[in-house]
Formats: sequence, C-alpha cells, structure tokens
Amino acid sequence: MRHVRIAEAEEDDLPSLVDALGQEHYFATQLARQRDGHGVLLVALDRFTPVGDVYVWLAEAEEPELRDGLAGVPLLVHLEVAPRHRGRGIGTRLVLAAEEVVRRRCGRVALGVSPQDHRVHHFYQRLGYRAWRWEPVRTHRESWDEQGRLLREPDLCRVLIKDLPPRSVEGAL
Repeated sequence: MRHVRIAEAEEDDLPSLVDALGQEHYFATQLARQRDGHGVLLVALDRFTPVGDVYVWLAEAEEPELRDGLAGVPLLVHLEVAPRHRGRGIGTRLVLAAEEVVRRRCGRVALGVSPQDHRVHHFYQRLGYRAWRWEPVRTHRESWDEQGRLLREPDLCRVLIKDLPPRSVEGAL
C-alpha cells in the first residue's frame, strides 16, 4: 500500500487503464469528459499499475431530480478497486482524493448506491455520507456493447451526500 498513489488520469494512461482494469470504452469516455472539463478521473497507481479509479462528475446531473434537488453538486461515480487490491484502504483513499477535488469547487458531494448493497452503504456511511432522502432515485447505469455503443440502463440508487467544509488554513487569523 505504501507504493499506491492517487493521481489524475491523463490521456496517455488509457492503455495501462485498459490493461489493468478493462473497460476500454468507459475509460475513453471518462477521459474525453475530463478533457472537455466535465469531470476528473482519478486513478490509484501501485507503482505504475492502475489498481482502482473513481470519476468525479462535475457537469450538471443528467437526472432531473438530482439537477433540481442537488443543483451544482458534483457526483462521485464508478468507484472501483481491482479485486486483488481490495481491503487495503485504496477505495477510501480514492474517495478522500475525490472529495479534495470537489472541495475546491463546492461544499457538498453526492453519490448513488444500490438500495440493496448494504456493504457499500456502510462503507460510505463510515466516511461521513448520509442519505439525501430515503426513497431511491431513478437514475441510469452506463455500459457499452461490443461495438463500443453507449447503453443506458434504468437503475435505482439511494443518493448519499456529504458536506465538505473548507480546509482551515494553518496560521490564518
């Protein structure tokens, strides 16, 4: 774990991301979104090998409910850690790094979890996230077919939020 660092992904990282984590179309799409200023793709690197990632969605939320109720609030999406690297705190480090990206822009962050995934819900609760509202929100899940076409599948998520107070500046009066 001491060799794992979190960095913003760069265009040149696409081949190593795909080699290590698969999902070529996902990473190409997120890198393009990042290039267009719509988000930030953070990668956990064990020495030089990607072992996890999270995307910070900075663009307006696509779901009307989120646009209306959480206007301007960035979203954390697609947190993943390669199976053999789980349980080492990498997911936590990715979330904390993503929160720092958000903190520079907004005082709050949101994310969605499956209402049935109590383990993931507990993970985020431990990090200070709380339910935005109890009932799930209709969202969609992105995937790609074998030809690289984007598919949007309906999904229900429980939306969690976390307030991110500004970091205090040491020595400030």
